[in-house]
Amino acid sequence: MQDLGLSNYWGYNTAAFFAPHPGYATRAAQEAGPQAVQDEFKAMVKALHAAGVEVILDVVYNHTAEGPPDGQALSFRGLGEDTYYRVDGHGKYIDTTGCGNSLNFGDQRVVQLVTDSLRYWVDEFHVDGFRFDLAVTLCRDAANEFDPNHPFLTAVAADPVLSEVKLIAEPWDIGYGGWQTGRFPRGWVDWNDHFRDAVRTFWLADRAAMDTGGHGGTMAKLADALSGSAGLFQASGRSRLASVNFVTAHDGFTMNDLVSFDRKHNEANGEENRDGHGDNRSYNHGVEGPTENGEILAQRAQSRRNLMASLMVSLGVPMITAGDEPARTQHGNNNAYCQDNAITWLDWTLTPEAHEMLRSTKRYIRLRKEFLAAQPHDFPVRDEQSYLYWFDQHGQPMSAERWNDPQDRVLQLVLRDDGGDLAGLVVVNGGTHDVKVTLPDAGRQAPSLFELRLTTSPRHKQRQGIQVAAGDIDLAEANSISIYRT
Repeated sequence: MQDLGLSNYWGYNTAAFFAPHPGYATRAAQEAGPQAVQDEFKAMVKALHAAGVEVILDVVYNHTAEGPPDGQALSFRGLGEDTYYRVDGHGKYIDTTGCGNSLNFGDQRVVQLVTDSLRYWVDEFHVDGFRFDLAVTLCRDAANEFDPNHPFLTAVAADPVLSEVKLIAEPWDIGYGGWQTGRFPRGWVDWNDHFRDAVRTFWLADRAAMDTGGHGGTMAKLADALSGSAGLFQASGRSRLASVNFVTAHDGFTMNDLVSFDRKHNEANGEENRDGHGDNRSYNHGVEGPTENGEILAQRAQSRRNLMASLMVSLGVPMITAGDEPARTQHGNNNAYCQDNAITWLDWTLTPEAHEMLRSTKRYIRLRKEFLAAQPHDFPVRDEQSYLYWFDQHGQPMSAERWNDPQDRVLQLVLRDDGGDLAGLVVVNGGTHDVKVTLPDAGRQAPSLFELRLTTSPRHKQRQGIQVAAGDIDLAEANSISIYRT
C-alpha cells in the first residue's frame, strides 16, 4: 500500500490497542502532541453525547500492523510471537483474516490485553460500544474453531463495564467455518449478511434476470429479512433485535453503486482489480456506470428507494452507511480502504438526484419511527403469528405453493403491536408489471380503512394519502413497496 503511495484510510491496521490514531485528529492537535489528540477525541465524544448521539468504536483486534511473517517487527513479534499470534504445529502463522497474522485468543494474556483495551476506551473516552471487525477470529478455540462460549466472550459478559455497553459482531472471518451469523451469545448483536444478500437479490439480481428474459426468486428470503431473520437468532436465545440489518457497509459498493455497476472497478487500488468482493448482487440497469439516459436514471432511483425502504420497514436494527442517503458514489470501487480522496469523501454539494434520495430517506426514517415504534422488542419466534401475518395478492393467507413459486412476486405483510392491535400494512410487488391487490382483512379489530403513507414508485406524491377499505382493491405498482397505516 505504501509502495503505491496510498494510505491506511480505514485504519484497519492497528499497532497499539490503547492509542487513538493521530491521523484522524486535527492538524493543531497533532502538532500539540499525544495528549492533545486524546483530549480532542474525548471532546468529540462529549459533544456527540450532548447532541443525543452514541459513539460506537470500530475495533480491529483480529490482527495487527505487523502483518505476515516477513513484516516489520513492531511489538508483539518481538515480545512473544508464539504467545500473541496463532501458529500451527510447524510454527507457521494461521491466517483467518487475510492479513497474515491472526491474534491468538487461545492465550489468556491475549484475552486480558483486549479486555483491558476495551475497558480503557469505555472508562477513559466514554464510548458507548464496539463493532468488532472479523469477530469470529476473536472466538476461535485451541482447535481453531468458533466457540460461542469462548473465554473472550465469557470475560466480556462477566465484566461489569463491558457487559453494559453495545457489542456488535461482524460475525465472520475468512478461516474454516468462518461464517457464524446468528451464533454469538446473548448481549451481542450481529451484522446480518443474510438480510443484505436477500434484499440485494430480490431487488437487483432478480430484477436483472427478469429484465433479460429470465425469472426472479421466490418471496421467502425477502419475507424472512423483513421479519428480522428470527430463525437465524433463535438458537442463541436472542430476539430480532440481535439482527443488525444492512444493505451496504463501509466495504463493498455504496447503495448508489449497487444500482449503477455490474462489476467492481478497483483499479485505483493498484492490485489489478483483484481485491474486493466479487459477489455483489448488483445491477447497473443496462449501462455500466454514469449515464445521461433518463429512463435508466429513473430505474436506478427507484431501486435505491426499494433498498432503503426495505431496510427501514424491517424488524431488527437498521444500519445506514453514511453517504447512501444522498446517493454517494465511489465510482464502482468496492474496496476503498486506501483511498483518502474524492473516491471516498462525502460531497455535500448535492445534486437534484441526491436531494431527492435524501428526502426519500428522511421520509422512510420518519415512517419507521411511527410504524415500528410500538413493535414488540422481544417476542419469541413461537409467538410470531400473534404479530406478523402474511397475505398474497388476493388478500388470502400465503400458502406453501405461493411461498415457493418464483412467478409470484407479490406479498402483503400485516404487523401488530404488543397489544395485538393492527399497526400497519406493507405491500411488496417485486414483479415487472402493475397488479391489483386486495387489501387483507386481518380480523381482531381490523380497521375500516388503510391510508397509504408512502410508495417507492414514482407516483408517491400523487397517491400518498389515499384510503382503501380492508377487502377492497388497490394498485401495487411494478417494482415497488407501499406502506399503509390504519
